[in-house]
Amino acid sequence: MTQVTGSSAQDSHLSVPYGAFALVFGIAFALALGLTPLARWLGGRLGIVAHPGGRRRHPETVSRLGGMAVYLAFVGAVLASQLLIVGPLGLGQRFPAALQVPRFDDKEIFRLAGLLLGGTLIFVVGLIDDWKELPPLPQYLAQIVSAGVAITFLILIEYVNNPLTGQQTPDFPYLITVTVTLFWLGLMMNTVNWLDGLDGLAAGVAAIACGVLFVNAAFRLDPPQHSVALLPLALLGATLGFLPYNFAPARVFLGSGAYFIGFVLGVLSIIGGAKMAAILLVMGLPLLDVVWQIVNRLAHGQNPIIGDRGHLHFRLLDLGLSQRQIVVGYYVFCAAFGGLALAIPSRLYKLIALLLMGALSLVGFIWLSQRHTSSGRSK
Repeated sequence: MTQVTGSSAQDSHLSVPYGAFALVFGIAFALALGLTPLARWLGGRLGIVAHPGGRRRHPETVSRLGGMAVYLAFVGAVLASQLLIVGPLGLGQRFPAALQVPRFDDKEIFRLAGLLLGGTLIFVVGLIDDWKELPPLPQYLAQIVSAGVAITFLILIEYVNNPLTGQQTPDFPYLITVTVTLFWLGLMMNTVNWLDGLDGLAAGVAAIACGVLFVNAAFRLDPPQHSVALLPLALLGATLGFLPYNFAPARVFLGSGAYFIGFVLGVLSIIGGAKMAAILLVMGLPLLDVVWQIVNRLAHGQNPIIGDRGHLHFRLLDLGLSQRQIVVGYYVFCAAFGGLALAIPSRLYKLIALLLMGALSLVGFIWLSQRHTSSGRSK
C-alpha cells in the first residue's frame, strides 16, 4: 500500500542468497539466545525488575532487561549482514557467491542508518523507563523524536496504492507525508508496547510479522529485495532467540524492547517492499485493540494513555483462559491473516480481508465488553 522511493532496476531472476539468509538469521538467533540469560541476570543485579502484582499479575520478581538482548542481537546481525552486501558501499564481493547479497538502491544504507539511530534512541529511553519508570510525556516525546530521525533519513510514507483501482495515488504533500509517517511509527511503537501484557505475546506476534515481511521482500516481490529482506530476518532471529525465556512462565520480560520492536516493525513496513497491507493484516488485531481501548477510555472519561486491564488479552485472561492459550490463539490469528497477506495478490481482496478481520474483532470487543459489564454488575 505504500513505500519509499527506490531503484527498481533489479533483475527479477536473481538467485536467492540462502546462505546469507541462514547466516544472518543464525547470528541474530544465537546472540539473543546467549544474551537473554545475561540480561536476566543483569536486571536482577541492578534491580531493574518487575515486582509481583500489577496488571500482569506475575507471581514473582522478573527482570525487565530482556529487550537489551533483542536489541543487541538485531543490531549485531544487521551490522554483520552489511558485510555480505554487493553494490553501493558493499563489501560482499570478497565472500562466496552463496553469501553475497545484491543492493541496487544507493539510498538504502542511508535509511538503514535512520533505522539504527532512531531505534537506538527509543531503546535507550525505554531502558531508562525500565529503570526509573518515566511518566508518559517523556516517552511520547521520545517516540516523536525517534520517528523524526527516521523521517530525516528518508523513511517516509509518500503515497498509497488505491485497493479499488490498483493505481498509485499522487505523492502526498510533504507535510502530509511527515504527519502520516509520524502517526504510523508512533502507532506501531505503542501497539507493540501495549501488546506486551502476557508472557511471549508481543515477541511472538512480532516474529510472525517479521516472517511475513521477510517472505514478501525475498520471494514475492518482482524484483525481489534481498538486501532489505535481511532486516526483518534479523529481527525474526532475535525475537525467536528471546522467546524461550519469555514464553509463559516468563523468566525475563521484554521491557524496553517493546518500543524498539514496534519502531523497527513500523520502519520495515515502510521500506520492506511496499507492502504495508501485510503488516496491517498481521498486526491488525493488536492495532484494533489499541484503537478500541483509546475510544473506550475516552467514552468513560478516562485518560487514554493510562494503562488498565481493558486490553483484549487481559479480558480473555479474566475470563479464565490461561496465558498460553491466549498467546497461542493470538499467534494463530495473526499468522492466518499474515498468510492471507502473502497468498492474496489482489489489493481489493486484501482490503476485504482487512474489513473481515475488523468486523470479527469488533464483534469480539463488544461481546467481551458486555461480559465485563455483566460480571461487574453481578459482583
